[in-house]
Amino acid sequence: MKKIWIFAGEASGDLYGARLGEALRKLAAEKNIDLELSGMGGPRMMASGIPVKVDSTELGVMGVVEVLKLLFTFIGIYFKLVRAARRERPDAVVLIDYPGFNLMYAFAMYFSGIKVIWYVCPHLWVWGKWRLPVLAKICAKMLVIFPFEVDVFAPTCLKAEFVGHPLIDIVNERKDVSIVRDPKKFLLLPGSRVMEINRLLEPMLDTVLQLAKKHPELEFHISAPREKIVRLCEEKIAVYRKNNPELPAITLSCGDTGKWQQLAGTGLAASGTVTVESAIAGLPLVVGYRMNPVTIRLASWVVTLYRGYFTMVNIIANKTVFEEFLQHHFVPEELLEPIESILPGGKRRDEVEKGMREVVSLLSPQGSNAAQQAAEACFELIK
Repeated sequence: MKKIWIFAGEASGDLYGARLGEALRKLAAEKNIDLELSGMGGPRMMASGIPVKVDSTELGVMGVVEVLKLLFTFIGIYFKLVRAARRERPDAVVLIDYPGFNLMYAFAMYFSGIKVIWYVCPHLWVWGKWRLPVLAKICAKMLVIFPFEVDVFAPTCLKAEFVGHPLIDIVNERKDVSIVRDPKKFLLLPGSRVMEINRLLEPMLDTVLQLAKKHPELEFHISAPREKIVRLCEEKIAVYRKNNPELPAITLSCGDTGKWQQLAGTGLAASGTVTVESAIAGLPLVVGYRMNPVTIRLASWVVTLYRGYFTMVNIIANKTVFEEFLQHHFVPEELLEPIESILPGGKRRDEVEKGMREVVSLLSPQGSNAAQQAAEACFELIK
């Protein structure tokens, strides 16, 4: 019997964890190995049949202030999972991104003599290069999904393996050849967290209001990851419409972002994994983000923009593919012109489409299956 625990704290990690679990089960069957999976995750990991010790659905918060609000919750979960690991002794714990919690848990596992595999590297190249030697000491293996991360770990003794990005396989598998991109449909992706909706949806609606006046042919849609986010968006749109009755119709749906990334002609999105997903699907975006002012002030002291960008698509390409706007710049006055330039027929449309194709090429080494490669690396370590 081999025991592998998978830890995911955010929506994207939950998706990757589910895929990794499926690949581990398939490989275990091929190798005639009894495998027991467990861990921390959300709806996708649970739906894939992985028993979770902690449901992380609402734990994907970002920012110092936001984390402090859930501090005692995190402390309780941490000690619960440390005690469980020392009692059950998994052969390896696979940590997926989520550095605030997972770094502390990695230390506990290292001192408990349990192997740590990190899948989807925390972005230490942005906010904590000084931690690279520490991470190299406590991790047995680093499985990275961006090609430049191998060079980031090169100065350390840690073996970093580029396995490709799991979204390449996910997006390609769900592609529906019957869907034809509609230039009139405009997709809004305000985020997967409550805090993101609270900060980003209103400036998005302000932008929609102005955009509709200049381009009345556009049809607006919000695709949310779960029902709670749909309801929150509906409430905020209803309040906004009372003060701005000229706001055009905005339809909403849940759990079908992949379909809309194929169907829409253009989009406006919160920075995050969804921007990479959109690039793979071929959807041109303008991207933005807003954080708590205290958080952004503290972050400015320790964070250096890697390659000069905060949007992952631009970091991968090492150039501006999706124009990006942070904090007070995320307003219609600054967003309108960049959005118009990437609408079908816009002056940057061809440039953006070419950039997205380049990103896809960089993320898929020789057409590799990321989850399968990660699973093979896990078994190689614990055999």
